[in-house]
Amino acid sequence: MTVQHDMTGTISRVLVANRGEIACRVFTTCRAMGIGTVAVYSDPDAGSPHVRAADVAVRLPGSTSAQTYLQGEQIIAAARTAGADAIHPGYGFLSENADFAQAVLDAGLIWIGPPPAAISAMGSKVNAKKLMADAGVPVLGDIDPAAVADSDLPLLIKASAGGGGRGMRIVRDLADLTEQVEGARREAQSAFGDPTVFCEPYVERGHHIEVQVLADTHGAVWAVGERECSIQRRHQKVVEEAPAPLVERVGEAMREKLYAAARTAVEAIGYTGAGTVEFLADESGRFYFLETNTRLQVEHPVTELTTGTDLVEWQLRIAMGDHLDVQAPRATGAAIEVRLYAEDPAAGWQPQSGRVHAFDIRAASTFGPLLRPGVRVDSSIAGGSEISTFYDPMLAKVIAWAPTRGRAAAMLAGALADATIHGPITNRDLLVNILRDATFLSGLTDTAYLDTVGLDTLAAPSAGADEVAMAGIAAALADASANRAGARVQASLPSGWRNMASGYQTKTYLRADDTEVRVRYRHGRNGIELPDTPGLSVLTATPEAVVLADRTGLRRELRVARYRDGADRTGADQDEVFVDGPGWSVHLRRAPRFIDPTAVQRPGSLLAPMPGAVIRVAVAEGDRVTAGQPLIWLEAMKMEHTVSAPADGVVTTLAVEPGRQLAVGDVLAVIGEETGPDDTGPEDISPDNTGPEDTSTDTTVTPIESTEGNTP
Repeated sequence: MTVQHDMTGTISRVLVANRGEIACRVFTTCRAMGIGTVAVYSDPDAGSPHVRAADVAVRLPGSTSAQTYLQGEQIIAAARTAGADAIHPGYGFLSENADFAQAVLDAGLIWIGPPPAAISAMGSKVNAKKLMADAGVPVLGDIDPAAVADSDLPLLIKASAGGGGRGMRIVRDLADLTEQVEGARREAQSAFGDPTVFCEPYVERGHHIEVQVLADTHGAVWAVGERECSIQRRHQKVVEEAPAPLVERVGEAMREKLYAAARTAVEAIGYTGAGTVEFLADESGRFYFLETNTRLQVEHPVTELTTGTDLVEWQLRIAMGDHLDVQAPRATGAAIEVRLYAEDPAAGWQPQSGRVHAFDIRAASTFGPLLRPGVRVDSSIAGGSEISTFYDPMLAKVIAWAPTRGRAAAMLAGALADATIHGPITNRDLLVNILRDATFLSGLTDTAYLDTVGLDTLAAPSAGADEVAMAGIAAALADASANRAGARVQASLPSGWRNMASGYQTKTYLRADDTEVRVRYRHGRNGIELPDTPGLSVLTATPEAVVLADRTGLRRELRVARYRDGADRTGADQDEVFVDGPGWSVHLRRAPRFIDPTAVQRPGSLLAPMPGAVIRVAVAEGDRVTAGQPLIWLEAMKMEHTVSAPADGVVTTLAVEPGRQLAVGDVLAVIGEETGPDDTGPEDISPDNTGPEDTSTDTTVTPIESTEGNTP
């Protein structure tokens, strides 16, 4: 039998049972309140900014979430070691785990969150919906996966014990139900330790509306504004804003009903602290309860900026027994938040990993309030940070507040477009395109927005053909300038100088998709000649910047940065080059002069699209497969990815087994053509066979879920 303890009391030192951005966010408020801070960290996070941001830090041995941030006993032991008297769970991990909350209280510590009983009541979405229905809150009906019929389609499979898009699948064909339910159960078990899933009707073009609530231990409840989070990919929020455009269109009556339903929901379970009640609404304003998130939300900054309220401060004050003010704060202006991810939207939202060389988004505030219209950045990423495959790929939350929604969108788009982000591919261009899209600016967005407008439009790179050409020129000339700056003999002479007319120098770079950017130039009597872009002239060229002008005299300064092997070094032989222009950026790689024969893959090879671990293999060597057939399942960055056969054939080589750790480009399997009696088997690859064969995989990667953030 567990013992209930009084949650209130003075807090002197807080341990945050989390990592990254949310840990830094909580530490910021703790410092402002004069409260000490404790970080916990896994081995991959040893150098993370959240570790440096705390007064003291305690190591959790291991790499994965299951070994570290999900180990409640270790976290409580760390609190005792560091002298913390309270634990803040952040979001994700153990933040909605009632057993952990109770264990914190049983250890004599203050739990900065709702009572364990309230977490339990909302922890099972099936039970939560029944409670809400009994309280008079409108809900969508549940469907037992074993009782689904054609008339129930389309439907949404959801994990009962968690959120964040994990365990979510849309089913439109009854034949797919069994496979999708099994996959959802695997994800739910992996993420939450509970494989329970359920089904509900899927609303094709709904609006995701949520109400921020605060409740103190004395019976007072605030509804602190609503948010709209309808723009999502794979059930994971991408853009969040306050106030909700749908509510603004429908009118104040809808807002009052939402607030009343949210207050009823939390009062029905004896809730205290900060939480969010989420609803699914249609265009007319009718709404249905989805879930109550018994924690702080990823998107809480938009509410903080529109209401001038520090929600983390109120979490701490409520945990210490303070009363809420008589009146809830009123919202003013508009705030928009976007989630900057290390992922490639154009490649099926494929997550990315690796070293972040440079990261700078100009902002008026970090983790804090804005005294005038501006941009806030919540991030734990800095130059030199490593994007690990063990955790979600969110780099930062970037938020703008302004008197009007249109101005907030313009400010946010500008801050992102001009940011310095050197490292793995990100969704930066997608976010900028969304914020400048006419449909988005009209406010007519719903959960089908990305599919309606289309990724071909929204994921288009910010740099067009002209910008890529200029980036290549800047990279080549900056490289040449760096060469001369490091020369030991006659460094003052320009690169490639001759005392008579000579041929053009040529440099070749590769883009992310391996397309070539070829640059020719020559130093002449009147400056640098660019035969392939006669409309451009070079005004100055240094190792760090190149200034170009066109025929009209329009000048552009292009900043150039070079990196190699994950380290920031100087010199012209760098592998990676980032060129930042006004409102655009281009990432290039120096093309190798020679091809290593050992790098040529056998035709038909399936390659690992990202680092991760093999969790399931559905074929064996010698099996016949058909195009599109799922073969291997990978887990990376808290997502499950399916690698499918690119064509009909036979598995001639199977190079992996469950549990195998992979690097990008590792061979998973080889699919060969069916051989006849006179065939000698797959073609042998030797050093002499280095022609332009098919050296890339045609895998089908299907990410299913994402970050510790939270979606319906």
